[in-house]
Amino acid sequence: MKNIPPDLENSFKTLLDQESVSRQNRTEYQKWLRYYLDFCQKYSFDQSNQDSLAHFIDKLRKKNQTAQQQSQATQAIQLYYKLNAEKEPLKQDTDKQKEQLKTTRADWSSVYSTLSAEINLRHYSPKTLRAYQGWVRPFQAFTKSKDPRLLTGSDARDFLTFLAEKKKVSASSQNQAFNALLFLYKHILKKDLGELKGIVRAKRKPYIPVVLSREEIDTIIDNLKYPYDLVVKLLYGCGLRISEGLKLRVQDFNFDTCILSIHDGKGKKDRSVPLPQTLMPELKAHLEKVTTLHEKDLEFGYSGAFLINQLEKKYKNAARELAWQWFFPAKTLTFITGTNEYKRYHLHETHVQKAIKQAVKKAKIPKRASAHTFRHSFASHLLQANYDIRTIQELLGHSDVRTTMIYTHTIKSKTRKEAMSPLDF
Repeated sequence: MKNIPPDLENSFKTLLDQESVSRQNRTEYQKWLRYYLDFCQKYSFDQSNQDSLAHFIDKLRKKNQTAQQQSQATQAIQLYYKLNAEKEPLKQDTDKQKEQLKTTRADWSSVYSTLSAEINLRHYSPKTLRAYQGWVRPFQAFTKSKDPRLLTGSDARDFLTFLAEKKKVSASSQNQAFNALLFLYKHILKKDLGELKGIVRAKRKPYIPVVLSREEIDTIIDNLKYPYDLVVKLLYGCGLRISEGLKLRVQDFNFDTCILSIHDGKGKKDRSVPLPQTLMPELKAHLEKVTTLHEKDLEFGYSGAFLINQLEKKYKNAARELAWQWFFPAKTLTFITGTNEYKRYHLHETHVQKAIKQAVKKAKIPKRASAHTFRHSFASHLLQANYDIRTIQELLGHSDVRTTMIYTHTIKSKTRKEAMSPLDF
């Protein structure tokens, strides 16, 4: 293992003090720098070239280092690059260095590897990572793969204007692109995006969600096979998103109190909703089938259900316990090539979505209904039954009541003449 040269080690320690790195992390930062220097020497990479960082992080990933460790290593090496930059002559040499940076066809691999590490460090969902990567790629193409170190706030502003004027994207898509670029500049490029004056904003059209009547919902459910019919009943009966419904585990159902717990919903928020009384017999019968399937899996010698984050390492036997099994397990086991294990995942979203689409077609319902339509219908029907908007907000897990207010447009409004006095309720 290559040791850090004394001069570099002293300078690095001084920089750690200036950056207010905690004492607990300083030893780890020095360790990552030592590993990085050894890696560059061993595999003939230029330790002063920032492109080497992507290869180093990839090596850590292959050695099964956690996302948090990868992110910490990235931060340590970026401080090392900063230290090198501070040692360069100030003005003229910096201008010459910028001239040497590629204005087109530069390597962005380090950007994507750092983006993945930063997303995982914050425990954002895989969907967020895919969405942000989906906007960084066209941004890279828009800038003609300019070296990331040459990017400025004007590049981001020009790209957002391009999306609105040329691509005619929706307001929500442009906002998502803005969030992706803001994350890119703040956490990966370590630059200020600056003021956003002069950006052409896509116009936001008033959105009224599609809502099904109770009769239409019953007809769709009648055209669904088991277990997709039970999934839809929970989506409508509890106001769940499809991801929340499919990620339910056995322990989330409290049949004694008739409460369903939703963990790690949108925004990593937890909430609880009442279980429909009419579903109790079906839910209990389904649980018996899940239990029987779990017992067969144990006899087969499988390694358990997939667990999130580091739970599997923290609770080594949890994956094989009934409480942690998916309430809607996949029909087949998944083989993990790296560990030669068999594990079980939950039903895939696309299977449920296809089943709903076919059921809507069979029911001959002339509405653009999807899995999320049952959540819209849940909120609208509660509002129609005079439930308080704040109660509906809590049941849906909305952070802002303004999001919930959209459902006031899905029900018939009452005139002053039709409204009743509280004495007549």
